[in-house]
Formats: sequence, C-alpha cells, structure tokens
Amino acid sequence: MQVVKPGKILINNEWCEAQSGKRFDVINPATEQKITDVAEGDSADVDRAVKAARQAFEKGPWKTMSARERGRILNRVALLLDKHKEEFAELETLNNGKPIHETRNADLPLSIETFEYYAGLADKIHGDTIPVNGNFFNYTLREPAGVVGQIIPWNFPLLMAAWKLGPALATGCTVILKPAEQTPLTALKLGEILVEAGLPAGVVNIVPGFGPTAGAAIVSHPEVDKVAFTGSTEVGKIVMQLAGSNLKRVSMELGGKAPNIVFADSDIDAAVNGAMRGIFFNQGEVCCAGSRLFLEEKIHDDFLSKLKSRVEKMVVGNPLDPKTQMGAQVSEEQFRKILGYVEKGKKEGATVITGGVPAQPKGYFVKPTILEGVNNNMTVAREEIFGPVVCAIPFKNHENLVHQANDTVYGLSAGIWTRDIGKAHRLAKEIKAGTIWVNCYNCFDAASPFGGFKQSGFGRELGKYALELYTQVKSVWVSLD
Repeated sequence: MQVVKPGKILINNEWCEAQSGKRFDVINPATEQKITDVAEGDSADVDRAVKAARQAFEKGPWKTMSARERGRILNRVALLLDKHKEEFAELETLNNGKPIHETRNADLPLSIETFEYYAGLADKIHGDTIPVNGNFFNYTLREPAGVVGQIIPWNFPLLMAAWKLGPALATGCTVILKPAEQTPLTALKLGEILVEAGLPAGVVNIVPGFGPTAGAAIVSHPEVDKVAFTGSTEVGKIVMQLAGSNLKRVSMELGGKAPNIVFADSDIDAAVNGAMRGIFFNQGEVCCAGSRLFLEEKIHDDFLSKLKSRVEKMVVGNPLDPKTQMGAQVSEEQFRKILGYVEKGKKEGATVITGGVPAQPKGYFVKPTILEGVNNNMTVAREEIFGPVVCAIPFKNHENLVHQANDTVYGLSAGIWTRDIGKAHRLAKEIKAGTIWVNCYNCFDAASPFGGFKQSGFGRELGKYALELYTQVKSVWVSLD
C-alpha cells in the first residue's frame, strides 16, 4: 500500500501551505483511520489562486497558445494518468471507500477517456459565418469564458475533476478547482500530473478546503467569471445565491431520485442485474442511482425474490480486495444519514426485506438494502438517500407509472426495462430526465452529454455540449461598403 504524503495547495504551479497555516485530516472510511492531512485553504488562498488564474488567462502563455497545443497537453495528461492508473485507483479507494475493481475498471478508464476526448476536441472549437441582410460579412467567434471556479463532489473525485477540467482547458479557460474536503487526494495527485504534462503556471490551481470557506470564496469572488458545481441540490441553491451577487455564469449537476422501471415483458434476469448496478454501484453514492424501483404489479413479488437472493450474496468489505463488490460509505456522517433514512422508511410503513444495518463492526459499511411496501409519497421515495437503499414501488399501468416517475423535484436520469421498443421510445419522451437508459443502466461515455432537468441542475457536461459551459459567443459585423 502506498504511503500518502501530506497535501498542499497548488497555486501558479507551486505547492504551498494555506496562509492560515491550518490543515485538516483525511480519513479512510473503511478503517476510520487517518490517511494523511491536507492544507486547509480559505478566502485568502482562493484570492491568490484567482489572481494566478487571471494572470494566466490575460497575459500568460495560455492566452497565446494554439488550440492544437492545448490539445497536446491534455493528451499528455491522459497518457500520464494511464501510466499511473494503478496508483490513482488505490488512492481513490483508500480515500473514498469504493471497491478497487470499480476504481480500476470505471473511474480511471473514464477519467483517461475524458482527457483524451477533449484533447481531440480542442482544435475543433470554432464560430460560424452567417448570411445576414445587407452588404456585411458577419461571423462569430467562440471564446473562452475566462477564469472558472470548479467545485467537485466526493463520490467520484477524480472522474468529476476530469469532467470539469477537460472541457474548461480545451476551450482555453483557467481554473480554480476545489475538491471535496472528504476526498481531496486524487485531485491533488492530478495536480502533479498537470504540471508534469506542461500546463503553464496559473492555468489550474487546486485549493482543498471546506464549502463555507473555500467554496463560498470561489463562488462569490468578483474575478471568477463562471462556476461549475456538482453536489447536492441543497448546496446548489446556496451556490446560486452567492453567484447571483455579481451575476456570474453557473452550471450545476445536482441530486437525483431516478425511476428505474421494470415492465413484465422485460428480460427479468437482465433487469435484476440492472437494478443492482443502478443502486449498489459506488455504494449507492451516485446522483443518478436508480433508487426508485418501479415494478409492474404482475412481476413485483418474483422480481424482489430474485433481487433479494442476489443482494444477500454480495461481498461487502475491504475495498482493496478485488473480490469486494461494495465498499464503505464515504464518511461517518453519510453512514448515519443512510441508516437514519432506513429507520424513517420503517416508521412510515416500508418493510426492510434485506439489509438496513451496518455490514461490518469497523468502518462505514452499510448492508445493501431493499425496502418494499413503499409508495411514492414516503420520505424515502422523495428525498435523496445517496446510499445503497432501493425502494420498490409497484405500478398498474402506463398512465399511473408516468405520473409517479415524474412526481419528483429531480430529473437527472431514468431506466426502462422492456422488450417492446416502441413502448421504450414513447416512455423515454415522457419522462422528464436528462439521461434515459433502456435495457441498461449507468452507461457513460465522454462523448455523450450528462445533466439534469428540474432541481437536478442545468447545463450539460461531457460531449461537445460541455463546450457551451466554458465559452461565450461574439458576433462580428464587417461592412463591405
């Protein structure tokens, strides 16, 4: 197991301590033991980082560098990340608690692919010529948004950093990145790779710290042109209020309460696999988790019997063991929150048919949990639990289903399981969500957009759509008279 050195702040390609001298501990959620400690940035450090990013954007070599050269740097980042992928996978597992087989086979490959994708897209960002009335030549320029603040969550620390940094750097923006205080380690390690790949000083600055101090300072700073935030809907509302003080641009990927819908005509075994992937992947700490499992009445009991049998065979334990299928929740706070939701569900009439209790005597492990007898008005069906708890809800017919599926403040994702492709397409149009999976779940690609409807946020990450978040369009009129 690797030795993790104490973490510092990255500003202007230099590693430094917080101006306050403060540090905070980083905990391994599987053992409850300290991994290391990290410099605790606050408003003073954010201000230094913003000044470095502004200098790099306005006057540094980043401003004059060709788009193709930016792409080459992003490609070097991908290559270096691939070279050190085992080290990153282990570090992510130590810090977050997710199984090593997931960090090796999901987090790292998807992170590498994201940098590769935007490396290839960097020199393909351009404006248009427009045939306007009169004797004019009109064209548009697509220019970088400027200095960008990026705040990433603790559930996919490295991957969310890649999703944010890839398009921002491809477009020519400069960045202040704040990792979640629970999981700063892979973001700081990524900072080493960014410097090694040749990123000019000030282009990416990484400031670990807490939301009310470092995060709030980034969002409210007058010299930050745009903020990208991934996290809870509750915190997203605070970010919106702070950003409103100077009307900076904001994009958000927030919470979810996804319907995962299984029809009687589906491949039941495949749907059981999909239900497990939809809720137990990453310990259920997934914004697009299929936490509301809608089952057509005629298959309800049979489906839950098969799901329960599979769930009770899951290996929950040491995240560094390749055989482990589900690791630890990220923190004691999250651990207790999840168990509290289970108790609330029971009080409101739900039945725990498996799980609902700690899985290990030490560490923040929760047994994979199935609740039945849930209706769509219960707290466990309304609020985001963000843990390995699935709520089974029966439905009678199409109309009843659509109403229930959309009866939520969220709209991030949904799953549909049916052999009737016409029904699948019709339902995909009717469900108000940013991503619809048909006969699959939790499928991602750097080229495909991801984002939400309603209180799940706005703006789209990944694909060419993410370029909209980090660019602004300028219209140029030239008289030909």
